[in-house]
Amino acid sequence: MKTNTTDQFFESNVLGHPSGLYVLFFTEMWERFSYYGMRALLVMFFTSSLLEGGWNWPREHAMAIFGSYVGLVYLSTMLGGYFADKKIGYRWAVLIGALLMSLGHGAMALETPFFIYTGLTLLVFGSGFFKPNMTSIISEMYKDRPEKKDGAYTLFYMGVNAGAFFGILLCGYLGEKVGWSVGFGLAGIFMLFGLIQFWLSQSIFGDIGLKPSTKKKELIKTPNEDNSKPNPFPKWQLALITITTILGLSWLVFEPVALISKGAVNIFDFEIFGMQGNNATILFALVLFLFLLVYRIQCYDPVTKEKMIAVSFFAFLTIFFWAIFEQAPGTLTIFARDYTDRVLEGNASIVFLTVDALMTFVPLGIITWVLYLLFKQTFEKYAMANLVLSLSFVMLWGIALWKLIKDIYSAGHLSLSDSTLDFLAIEKVTESLTEIQASWFGILNSLFIITLAPLFSKWWESKYNPSANVKFGLGMFLLGLGMACVAIGANGIEPGAKSASVGMIWLVLVFFFHTMGELCISPVGLSYVSKLVPPRMIAFMFGVWYLAVAIGMKGAGKFGENIDKIADQNGISYFFWILTIVSLIMGLIAIAFQPVIKKYMHGVR
Repeated sequence: MKTNTTDQFFESNVLGHPSGLYVLFFTEMWERFSYYGMRALLVMFFTSSLLEGGWNWPREHAMAIFGSYVGLVYLSTMLGGYFADKKIGYRWAVLIGALLMSLGHGAMALETPFFIYTGLTLLVFGSGFFKPNMTSIISEMYKDRPEKKDGAYTLFYMGVNAGAFFGILLCGYLGEKVGWSVGFGLAGIFMLFGLIQFWLSQSIFGDIGLKPSTKKKELIKTPNEDNSKPNPFPKWQLALITITTILGLSWLVFEPVALISKGAVNIFDFEIFGMQGNNATILFALVLFLFLLVYRIQCYDPVTKEKMIAVSFFAFLTIFFWAIFEQAPGTLTIFARDYTDRVLEGNASIVFLTVDALMTFVPLGIITWVLYLLFKQTFEKYAMANLVLSLSFVMLWGIALWKLIKDIYSAGHLSLSDSTLDFLAIEKVTESLTEIQASWFGILNSLFIITLAPLFSKWWESKYNPSANVKFGLGMFLLGLGMACVAIGANGIEPGAKSASVGMIWLVLVFFFHTMGELCISPVGLSYVSKLVPPRMIAFMFGVWYLAVAIGMKGAGKFGENIDKIADQNGISYFFWILTIVSLIMGLIAIAFQPVIKKYMHGVR
């Protein structure tokens, strides 16, 4: 009997989907919990004072290392994807990635420079092995049921956002309120839960994701679907790719090292044509890559060439989108901490605590119900995996309840040693005061995605579905509108000011508009790559796409590095107005090129 057929996976199902999907759902949920939970703390940890347990770095240094970290995370997916496809299979890639990330978070909990840098390195490689291979398993599981695939990815996407939501909420809370090491450590504990659960239940996937066969694939012998000639990479092109990769990675790693060490460790301590070594290095790498990309595109037939140009155009826009969108864990979190009035009193405090509790426990209850359904279906065969998963949820509920009780006591000016439980009494309510942690605002992105994604999905399926250029243009406009909100809110902050009390509504609006912009661009970008590029070239163009995302992530860091310089000279509002203008310009470019790109897409929507 075959063990990798769709029918076999659907024999055990939860809510109409294979039980294996929910194993992936919870594994991905804990990975996203750890990734976003740690990321919510990283910049604040670096920039917090020594008295607060941080490293007291200038924001420029913190954003430099943040940009390199998130950029390397996306570049490493190409390495992880290669090893999974050619050497070890999807499942071992996921397990190796989860193990590396568990060790990475554990190392960061020790907070010494050696362990922080070691932890970030392990997280980069761990993400590379983990991130691209979870969706590959889903794709294989549903290969004979394509009509169910959209629903499967929707459920999986909910796991992604649930993990991000709880990771930012709880790791952020513990990191700010209890200690940075506790926040970093919690991320590692739940990543370990995900690793163990996946390991114990991996046989549920049959033969999917096992070590790839070393036999020559028959697909190589089949003709190309577009009847064009194969276009393999000659040695000189592979050499260019190698040189470009070495230069790019060297710049990503050593550029922040030179900045943080103030030049003590600087492999770019030279000048070429009046340019500093670091700028010359990355510029040369980009020129080499663009030359190779243009040359490769010219080698294909006219239709394929034009489709690849369209993908490259969208990749170009994606760079600017992520460079601005990824200000959330950096400059926007700094703005929340240092420039936003996060204290609520009286009834406002009670309303916030009520809303925060509902936002926490309603989705937690729904996901726990899904866990119960999975438990019923799979306990007999995967008892240990279910017990580990159940233990993780007991711990999650415990931390969430502890957070709620602590917030209520703190708001009512009670201590946990009080013998009475009258914290809901009227006289205590009137004294209520709550300080919202700066990282809390990051959960709004996941909350708005869960709320708005069904509406955007319906829009894309309707007759009013806009073209690709309009989607990208609209996404950039919404991104600019969000930045305009925080720029307006910061308008009264004087140049050089290190603190202020701007209303929280401006940050809420930023995340609201940015989430809508993300829904216009992020979910549809990779979809266009898969639709426009023939299968035999999809690996190369996915590489181009992830490179664009990585450049955008590093761009976010480069923007953030300049926040203090701009804020000291012109005010922090000026910084956000710059990002607003860049977003709007890129939106106009997306719309202006619609006739050309629509033609180059040859009917693909």
